[in-house]
Amino acid sequence: QVQLVESGGGFVQAGGSLRLSCAASGRSFNSYPIGWFRQAPGKEREFVAAIGWSGFPKDYGDSVKGRFTISKDKTKNTVSLQMNALKLEDTAVYYCAWPSDSPRYWGQGTQVTVSS
Repeated sequence: QVQLVESGGGFVQAGGSLRLSCAASGRSFNSYPIGWFRQAPGKEREFVAAIGWSGFPKDYGDSVKGRFTISKDKTKNTVSLQMNALKLEDTAVYYCAWPSDSPRYWGQGTQVTVSS
């Protein structure tokens, strides 16, 4: 059974930073990328970032390019999302998902709230 467990969400002021983590377990995740999505109230779920299981390639949604960085711990099945220069519009529930190109498994989500 695949498990994806997110952590690291919280409250932050605009311009601040947060780091999210996703711990993946339950099977071999080779060959397929893993990624982050987010959903704000009243909006559709949006792609944020993805990374190949070897650490490359990396892909980002247009709204987060240059501000967010996705990375993977090679020794652990953990994927992180470093979020800098946060904006009010980054407020959402952030989900870890695999495989990121056509997710079959989702984490429970972690709330990120950016305030002015």
